[in-house]
Amino acid sequence: MSTLTSDLAQELETGRTHPSSRPQRRGQRRIRSRLGKAAMYVLLVVLLAVVLLPFIWMLSSSFKHDNQVLTVPIQWIPREFVWSNYQNIWTQVPMAGYLMNSAILAVVITFLQVLTGSFAAYGFSKVRFPGRDALFLTYIATIAVPWQAYMIPQYMMMQKAGLTNTFLALILLQAFGAFGVFLMRQYYMTIPDELNEAARIDGLSDYGIWARIILPLSKPALASLALLTFVNTWNDYMGPFIYLSSNELWTVQIGLRSFIGQYSAQYAMIMAGSVISIVPILVIFLAGQRYFISGIATSGMKG
Repeated sequence: MSTLTSDLAQELETGRTHPSSRPQRRGQRRIRSRLGKAAMYVLLVVLLAVVLLPFIWMLSSSFKHDNQVLTVPIQWIPREFVWSNYQNIWTQVPMAGYLMNSAILAVVITFLQVLTGSFAAYGFSKVRFPGRDALFLTYIATIAVPWQAYMIPQYMMMQKAGLTNTFLALILLQAFGAFGVFLMRQYYMTIPDELNEAARIDGLSDYGIWARIILPLSKPALASLALLTFVNTWNDYMGPFIYLSSNELWTVQIGLRSFIGQYSAQYAMIMAGSVISIVPILVIFLAGQRYFISGIATSGMKG
């Protein structure tokens, strides 16, 4: 009985490892792998469609008449393309001036946030001083404080300084950002400290190390911070709404309110202006996409 059992066990073991069964198992694994990839691609396409749906509706609405924008069911393809919306928007409101104001604020604030954020992050990551980590945690904790909590004190400060209705108020308030410091510090932590020590031996100061070694090595993080800051500043509505009262200083987000009246709104014009306002962000994102993804992926590798 024991001999028969051992023979059966040997035959089963031989069948499992028989060379003819290996290609079959490989084929099954390939089929499962392809099915998994196909399911993942289908899921990504569905998620992409969900994300792009509002933008497709906005683009479609920008070619309609006002009374066709909010129709139910939605007309995804306009019956009549109203190309004049993109022509009239430049004459009905000073759209070029709004875009210029948004560009000025976005570029200046982005430059200052990248400059101050990268420099402060260098101090928090590469310079040793008492209480450094506690000070960093305290500074980062300010991210959790909602802007509405200190919005009124900030406005009173700017009003007493005589800076309301000027770009300078927005620039001073947004020139520093805790998130930018956090993002840059996380990236700087991935740079070996041996580079700093070697540079100090060669006679470089902390300013020289930051400018000549750290910054050239942190292009992905700088691009990520610049892109995020530019987008947030470009799309900012409450800041310009609070501090800018003159029409010639309005940004594009505030300028689109010109199409909203007391009893009606020019929805087609609003959609056309929204499409135009997205173009600069889209161009900048496509230009810096490679650095942006690399910077976000590597900023959390070490902390």
